[in-house]
Amino acid sequence: MAKPKKKPTEASTDEASAGKNKTGIYIAGAMAAMAAIAGFIYFGADGATGSRAADGNPGTAALMESGPLKDIMIGDDDAPITIVEYASMTCGHCARFHNDVFPELKEKYIDTGKVQFVLREFPLDGLAVAAFMLARCAGDDRYYPMVGGMFETQKTWAVPGEDGKQKLSRIAKQAGFSQESYDKCMADQELFDKIVEVRKRGHEEYGVDSTPSFFVNGKRMKGLDIKDFDAAIEGSGVETSPND
Repeated sequence: MAKPKKKPTEASTDEASAGKNKTGIYIAGAMAAMAAIAGFIYFGADGATGSRAADGNPGTAALMESGPLKDIMIGDDDAPITIVEYASMTCGHCARFHNDVFPELKEKYIDTGKVQFVLREFPLDGLAVAAFMLARCAGDDRYYPMVGGMFETQKTWAVPGEDGKQKLSRIAKQAGFSQESYDKCMADQELFDKIVEVRKRGHEEYGVDSTPSFFVNGKRMKGLDIKDFDAAIEGSGVETSPND
C-alpha cells in the first residue's frame, strides 16, 4: 500500500509517531493477508478439507497432535474428556458461548476434573488475528482472562476500520501493555504466521468451516448450548460419574 505524501515536519515528530504508524500499517497488512487466506481456504481449487476429517470426526489422537502453536489448556491433565474449540475473536456466536455458556461448562465439567478444554485460533479477519496475538503475548497464565475480557467487551471494539484498531490498542493498555510492548506484539511476524497456520490446519485437517466449532473427544459437536455439551459428553462413552 502506497503511503500518502507528508509535508515536511520536525524530525522529533516523525520519530514519535514511527512506532504508531508501523503498528497501524502492520494490522492493516494483517487484514489484507487474512482476506487472501480466507479466499485460499474457502475457495481452493479442489475444495478438499483433508482426509482425517472426511467424516467430520478426526478422533482425539489426530486432533491433539502438536500444531504450529502450543495449546493452552485449562482443566485436569487426566480428565477423561477433551473439548477443543475453534473460535474467532470477532465472532458474535463465539462471544455468546464464552459469555453465557462457558462459565457453566467450566463449573460443571472443567472444575470437577471431567473435562480439559482448549481454545484454538480460527480468526475470520485481521482484527481477530491481532486480538489473538494480544492474548498470546499476555502469556499462558493470562491467555484465557484476556480472551474472556475481549469476548465480554466485543461489541465495543470489534468494529471495522481504524476505529477497531485504536480500540484494541486501548484494551491492550488497560491490560497492562505499554505502547512499546503492544507494538512489539503486533509486529511479531512469527506469531502472526503461526496463528494463520492454526486456522489453515483446522480447516484442511479437521474440517473446521465455521466458528465456533467444537470437538468432544475428537468428535464434531453440533450446537453450543450447555444441553448440547451434556449430550455430547454423555454420548462419548466415557464414564464421568465418579467425579460427581
